[in-house]
Amino acid sequence: GYLVAEDGAIRYVGEALPVQYRGLPVEDWGDRLILPSFADLHLHAPQYVMLGMGMDLPLLDWLNTYTFRTEARFADQEFARKAYRQLARELIAWGTTRVVMFSSIHTEATWILMEELEAAGVTGYVGKVNMDRNGGPGYQETCEESLRETERWLDGCSFAHIKPILTPRFTPSCSDELMAGLGKLARERNLLVQSHLSENRGEIAWVKELCPDCGRYWETYDKFGLWKDRTAMAHCVHSDQAEQEAMARAGVVAVHCAASNVNLCSGTAPVRELIDRGVWVALGSDIAGGDKLSMAANVVLTLRSSKVKSMETGVPFLTVPEAWYLGTTAGHKYFGGGEGFTVGDRLHAMVVDDGTLPPPARELSLQERLERSLYLMEKDHITAVYSDGRRVK
Repeated sequence: GYLVAEDGAIRYVGEALPVQYRGLPVEDWGDRLILPSFADLHLHAPQYVMLGMGMDLPLLDWLNTYTFRTEARFADQEFARKAYRQLARELIAWGTTRVVMFSSIHTEATWILMEELEAAGVTGYVGKVNMDRNGGPGYQETCEESLRETERWLDGCSFAHIKPILTPRFTPSCSDELMAGLGKLARERNLLVQSHLSENRGEIAWVKELCPDCGRYWETYDKFGLWKDRTAMAHCVHSDQAEQEAMARAGVVAVHCAASNVNLCSGTAPVRELIDRGVWVALGSDIAGGDKLSMAANVVLTLRSSKVKSMETGVPFLTVPEAWYLGTTAGHKYFGGGEGFTVGDRLHAMVVDDGTLPPPARELSLQERLERSLYLMEKDHITAVYSDGRRVK
């Protein structure tokens, strides 16, 4: 088959090469799989340095014991540069070309993160985190400082492929005054929003204590204009029918983070239920609550999580094509992409050499090759990556 790209955009996909394209240079990948790249719609960049550690506590204790003090280190710009350069390169190595990402509360470190992602070829959205309460010693802003620094950060964002997104960490970390200020910024500057929703039962109870005027968790965002089309809400593990319906009505995206939900004892998200209610679902690695930067691994973890949910509830589990869709196309649509390789879309692709996997006992179908690649691939099996039409690996 052939895929033709011109000026970074897909012009043709098909089995035969049309006459008008026959004089173009060809990159021949033989029998390797040419696939859409991965999109990771929820990860915490400063937590990259604690990947694979601190998995012995549930969410709220985990934040206070490990996470906030780790993120506080990113006041050191040299430290931030080193960590973020490696993170950006690893994302590309694993075939992830589009992200929606949290930084820390630090303006300079957030610019550094955006610079390193841009240099490595990653595209997407990055947010300077806002939090003016419950951050603990050494990792908290005042409301005034948070809003002032957010505006300074926004004014300094001038990157071609990495755009800003407003990032109230979650309701327990943000006062009403801060949320109101961020809602005003979202309206005035037409900015997208990302945060967390209904991840943990203790968190949900805490939100009710902090916001007695709101009957449901999602209303704590809605009252300030932060619950809107393409707001990316991570987790949604305990979102009930009313909350799911509110997401579907508003066009809010539920970002499922299977590894993190289990690692931090949060629960198993009702992904099939969310989809059946019309909620837009995509996937996130949620490092370092999640322990895998590889989105192939996170697609597999999504399948396993879905099977656990099925055993608990009897609801049908996700199929391999469905989970693959959530890790690729469902995420690319956040950036305006179409279904798979769509003519007119920017080219985001990876080439997978599944011929170097353990030899199969028989000839495989394409679907079997895709399934086997998802379960078995390491980053060395990803031999080329294209991001926004540029070859970056």
